[in-house]
Amino acid sequence: MNSYFQRATSGIEEIVAIRRDIHAHPELGFEETRTAELVAERLASWGIEVRTGLGRLGVVGTIRGRNSDRRRIGLRADMDALAMTEANAVPHASLHAGKMHACGHDGHTAMLLGAARLLAERSDFDGTVHVIFQPAEEGRGGALAMLEDGLFDQFPCDRIYGLHSYPSMAVGAFGTRPQAFMAASGRWQVTFHGSGGHGGMTPHLAADLTVVQANFILGLQTIVSRNIAPGETAIISVGHIQAGDPNAMNVMPAELKISGTMRAFSPGTQAVLESKIAAMAQAHAQLASARAEVKCWWNAAPVVNDVEAVHVAARAAARVSGSEAVDSQMKQLTAGEDFSWMLQQRPGAFMFIGNGRRLGDGGGHLHMPNYDFNDDALPYGIAYWLSLVDEELGTA
Repeated sequence: MNSYFQRATSGIEEIVAIRRDIHAHPELGFEETRTAELVAERLASWGIEVRTGLGRLGVVGTIRGRNSDRRRIGLRADMDALAMTEANAVPHASLHAGKMHACGHDGHTAMLLGAARLLAERSDFDGTVHVIFQPAEEGRGGALAMLEDGLFDQFPCDRIYGLHSYPSMAVGAFGTRPQAFMAASGRWQVTFHGSGGHGGMTPHLAADLTVVQANFILGLQTIVSRNIAPGETAIISVGHIQAGDPNAMNVMPAELKISGTMRAFSPGTQAVLESKIAAMAQAHAQLASARAEVKCWWNAAPVVNDVEAVHVAARAAARVSGSEAVDSQMKQLTAGEDFSWMLQQRPGAFMFIGNGRRLGDGGGHLHMPNYDFNDDALPYGIAYWLSLVDEELGTA
């Protein structure tokens, strides 16, 4: 067992308890008041300098080693939960209906807290470590809010690193890749407006928005196949449709809303998706004498890892689990991650840590109602952070 893992297991019961407490009290983006207070309190109790309120609810702890101005790095974790109802029956299941930690952010926060505690106990490195706890990663703009509040002006970082759970990988495994790693994540929303009407007596007098949306959805599926080069990757998916009233089934709706997500790896592809979604909505509306309002926006840019930072991160992970457990050429993922905005301002690397899928409670994948962060992965994540600090800042 390597020294990083041995250090990480010291006091791990406290970190497990923190993780489960956060899991039981999930908070959505920009609502993480309790979580941020817990993080700030623990950091302060370990003698770490703490700044709160950055990007509304962000927390930053600063740990200074020897020659603290020589080099500075940032380690980032996210704190928010998802608007989902938990299906697990574990003792620490969500206490708040319609909210749950289905993406592992409770584990991310706990792992970084565990590393911060150990770094503060033994700051035998040359430089400064900023531990960054970000609110609102799940599409609500938390990274941008912290950056707009001057994150890197107030807490300078030569490099920035992120870590995320991945149930498809075994516990103890790590994965990353240089350059483009994850897709830009966008949202689109179309509202169709028509006359509405009596579906039983005068359907011929109405602009039938249900037919408009049916043709629009079918058309969406051709945008990627006929506008994006075969070697490129892009996705358009429908996630929500709303129209009419189930208590008025003979009434043709006068308004229909449809929305979804889009993914791409390049600015050019992003622009094509936006323009084609808008053009297709307008065209189908016009054919039915209806009209369309279209909104498109991007929650996250592509995650583009710095090549040298990936080498550093891979070496750090290998010192924890062995080189055979580290995939440094992981396939590109169409998942989105707003850590991408931080990577646009500072070089760095985003790493996945294996969380292991299991049967029963807690055996689901990310964003599933039966997902629960696997506590067996906690010491591996803590050890990775410790090893990464040594890789970047060395030991005394």
